[in-house]
Amino acid sequence: MKKSIIALSAILLASPVFAATTTDNTVAEAHKGADTAKEKLHHAQNKGEELKLKSEHAAEGKSHTTGSKISEGTQKGWHKTKEGAEKGWDKTKQGAEDLKNKATN
Repeated sequence: MKKSIIALSAILLASPVFAATTTDNTVAEAHKGADTAKEKLHHAQNKGEELKLKSEHAAEGKSHTTGSKISEGTQKGWHKTKEGAEKGWDKTKQGAEDLKNKATN
């Protein structure tokens, strides 16, 4: 009887640690899933904008001009820069959230 009470006490004392680890892992996985979905959404939006610009240039008869190629390249570069900044910002927010959670626990 005494051994079972000790074992039960040990399990009850350890359960918050397991719960916190599980919650942290669940939150981390949710962040990864959200980041992936966000990246896919932005990639599709950017691709749509790039195709729209190309079609505008084609309609104007400027699809093979140097100016159109430069503006299309500039737009692609801007989208990559914007995506990189968003990824960095998301990582910063997640890091701050993790620190906050660790400090409060």
